[in-house]
Amino acid sequence: MQTPVNTFKQALAERQPQIGLWLGLANACSAEICAGAGFDWLLVDGEHAPNGLQDLLAQAQAIAAYPATHAIARVAVGDAVLIKQTLDLGFQTVLVPMVDTPEQAAQLVRACRYPQDDGQGGVRGMAGARASRWGRYPNYAKEANAQVCLLVQAETTEALKHLDAIAATPGVDGVFIGPADLSASMGHVGNPGHPEVQAAIEDAIRRIVRAGKAPGILTSDEAQARHYLALGAVFVAVGLDTQILARQTSALAARFKADAPAMPAPAKGGVY
Repeated sequence: MQTPVNTFKQALAERQPQIGLWLGLANACSAEICAGAGFDWLLVDGEHAPNGLQDLLAQAQAIAAYPATHAIARVAVGDAVLIKQTLDLGFQTVLVPMVDTPEQAAQLVRACRYPQDDGQGGVRGMAGARASRWGRYPNYAKEANAQVCLLVQAETTEALKHLDAIAATPGVDGVFIGPADLSASMGHVGNPGHPEVQAAIEDAIRRIVRAGKAPGILTSDEAQARHYLALGAVFVAVGLDTQILARQTSALAARFKADAPAMPAPAKGGVY
């Protein structure tokens, strides 16, 4: 058996727009429902959702039944052990939050890679786990580095200061802009649609493109998502399962009950 090619990583390198959905319900059944919807990728959130390693595994297995949809895991923190465990589960692509410097980015690259004879590898521990199908991918240890896709999240003013160097870090495949935390860092808590925040996001997308890497972002506003794609964003999440469920259930109840709680309009710029 051959180590699978990371088609999502290929698409980013070829600048083919990839449309995704954020998963925060921490449930394999809901993940499977979303996997059948036709998105290019699904992000299983291990930072702000109640997902442990076994939850990540269950959702990865559910999504795997739909090969046209790529499973991505967001780890809670850029810890080498947690990244190793997540890759061992079989995720080929990881998103790491709160990356502020190129030094952090370089450490994450090493955490994602096995040591290699040429000295260009990393510090990922060796194991015959699910990622290698328990040894049934015989060349996995030598081929995995080329298939792992590392996405780093820039979401503070400090990260924007170092954005060019972060994006230029060898081994970083894409940089995801986090509108919610960025807006808070800029002094506009809860207002990612503020003109200053939006101007910073647009500038960041352009800088990431100039560095030759793939920009990414999340927004549930359709017009805004199309605007980011037009600017050069490559991987764009256009909704969240939790938000979809909350809004649709509230709207349904409201059609039958006058006292049903109303949901506020989504803030422009997304929530992560």
